[in-house]
Amino acid sequence: MNTATSTITFADRWDHFLTRWGVNRMGRRVEPGLYAIGNPTKDSPVFVTANYTLSFDALRSALARMAAYILVLDTEGINVWCAAGKGTFGTDELAHRIEATALRDVVSHRIVILPQLGAPGVAAHEVKKRTSFKVEYGPVRAADLPEYLKHHEATPEMRRVRFTLRDRLAVIPVEIVGGLLPMLIAAAVAYLMGGWVSSLAVLAAILAGVALFPILLPWLPTRDFSAKGFFLGALVALPFVLLSLQGNADAAWWYRAGRAIAPLLIWPPVTAFLALNFTGSTTFTSRSGVRREIFAYVPVMAWMFAIGIALMLGLPIIRTVGG
Repeated sequence: MNTATSTITFADRWDHFLTRWGVNRMGRRVEPGLYAIGNPTKDSPVFVTANYTLSFDALRSALARMAAYILVLDTEGINVWCAAGKGTFGTDELAHRIEATALRDVVSHRIVILPQLGAPGVAAHEVKKRTSFKVEYGPVRAADLPEYLKHHEATPEMRRVRFTLRDRLAVIPVEIVGGLLPMLIAAAVAYLMGGWVSSLAVLAAILAGVALFPILLPWLPTRDFSAKGFFLGALVALPFVLLSLQGNADAAWWYRAGRAIAPLLIWPPVTAFLALNFTGSTTFTSRSGVRREIFAYVPVMAWMFAIGIALMLGLPIIRTVGG
């Protein structure tokens, strides 16, 4: 059995910071197994979590001044909610880890407490049948565990899933880092094709999708993430429409109209596509809903983008040929 403390050190917080920025993201994991917090006895509670560092640290820090056991599942360095969806935080792994750690010899009771967000991956009745341990679902957030343990009942407030501004800000850095190289390449290509205005438009559309979208998520109209992204992308594209109109004041009306429409066709799909990434960062989207959005909106994104690029590249040629 391993031991751990509930104290989060500066080194831990630095590790969390690097994780949020995507530095060695998949390497941020702890060894699966059974951990003792404090000086637990055979009657101490057993909590189950993922071997993702942030999940493990959130749990152990919530157990300050408590004696308990933490059963860490091998989720391949993925957090509880995502691992439950992928199957790594699941029935088989939980049953296997209970047996592998000889948990029945460590504690006298037969209860393991799982985070609520791990429920989709675990069949409680199957765990009970295979291990004799009863699965009890605790609150959404580890911070509510001390209160939960008083009666082993979660209040409606403890069951409520939130995606607050703080939560939304936390997912932005890794998205920026992950998209930094493609963004710079796209901006460079846009500069060669259309100058600094096009390059700025690329940066604005991408940053809107990875940074501005999660911040404004609750206030953007409609329910679908893609539609929200289209709306935000259109707002971001408007200044570039105005710049295009001012830059072609002496051109024919059809050329000015085409150059003004092109940004509205190109950049909103980019922002909307990136907005879809955040369906995997929230706990109020469903797999079927995301699938529906992909089939409904991605073809629209592709057609709009293609037509916009064709307009942007084709209009100057038509203008030159037509004299």
